[in-house]
Amino acid sequence: MNIPSDLKYTKDHEWIRVSGNKGVVGITEFAQKELGDIVFVEVETVDETLEEGETFGTIEAVKTVSDLFMPIGATITEFNEALIDTPELINKDPYGEGWIVEVDITNTDQLADLLDAAAYSALIEG
Repeated sequence: MNIPSDLKYTKDHEWIRVSGNKGVVGITEFAQKELGDIVFVEVETVDETLEEGETFGTIEAVKTVSDLFMPIGATITEFNEALIDTPELINKDPYGEGWIVEVDITNTDQLADLLDAAAYSALIEG
């Protein structure tokens, strides 16, 4: 299982790549495998400021629909529009081309509450 060490993770299987006060958010390889073939991603919260844990969108797979949760307080600045026509990018490359949103982080202190790669690995391995 690929768990990049340069990311922070949530217990809900979202990841965030941080650069200064900007971030990119997606779901983990573990999450996309659990969901199966992803067929649709909806994010209607662009330009909204959300708190940690708030729902920012939904992801639909062949067998289920799941909410997407903000890893930290942030304003969503961009949705990965490539996912409109090719949502399966999340299955193929969850940490690269399959990113979901870009954000401006409103509270960088919350990063300390997220899991590092080792802690996330321990979480999914039970």
